[in-house]
Amino acid sequence: MAKQDRAVRTRQELIRSAAVAFDRSGYALSSLTEISRGAGVSSGALHFHFSSKRALGRAVEESAAQALGDIVALPRCEQPPPLGHLVSTSHLLACRLAEDVVLRAGFGLAADATWMEDVTLWRTWRGWVRSTLTRARREGTLSPDVPLEDAVSAVTAAVVGAQALGRFDVEWSPDYALTQFWNLMLPRISAMVPAE
Repeated sequence: MAKQDRAVRTRQELIRSAAVAFDRSGYALSSLTEISRGAGVSSGALHFHFSSKRALGRAVEESAAQALGDIVALPRCEQPPPLGHLVSTSHLLACRLAEDVVLRAGFGLAADATWMEDVTLWRTWRGWVRSTLTRARREGTLSPDVPLEDAVSAVTAAVVGAQALGRFDVEWSPDYALTQFWNLMLPRISAMVPAE
C-alpha cells in the first residue's frame, strides 16, 4: 500500500510541477527536465507516469477540470438564488485561479497557441454561467430585457479579466475587480422585485 501511495504522490507532484512550468513559461518552453526536477524525481520516474509532455498537459487539464467541477458543484438539496450564487461562484473561481497553479495552468492552456488541444475549461465555465442565468430567467430574477448571451459573455470575460489583471498588478486583486464588475452589472441584470 505504501508503494501505491508514493506513486499517487509522485504523480500529483509531477502534475503540480508541470502546472508551475506551463504557468510560468507556457507549454512549448517547459521542458520535461525542468518538470521532473521541480517534482524532485528522475526523468525515468516522470516517464513511468507520463509517456510525454502532452500526456502531462492532459493530466494538468483533467486536474483543473476536477477543481472547476468542485467549484461549481452544488449539493442537490441546495438551490440558492441564481444571481447571488453566480456572484459568489465567480468570486470563488477568481480566487482559486489566483491560488491554485494547477487550475490556473489548466485554464491557461486554452490561451496557449502551442498546446493545440481542445481545451474545454472556459467552455465549461461559460456553460455553467449560461445555465445559472437561464435558471435566473426562469425564476424571474434576471431582467427580461437582458440578452442572455450578452450577460453570459460579460460574466465569463469578467472572470478571465479579473484573473489576468490580478496576476500582473498586485494592487488589482481578482476579488476587487469582480466586486467592481458586480457593483456595476448586478443592478443592470436583476429584475425589479415589486415591493410588497
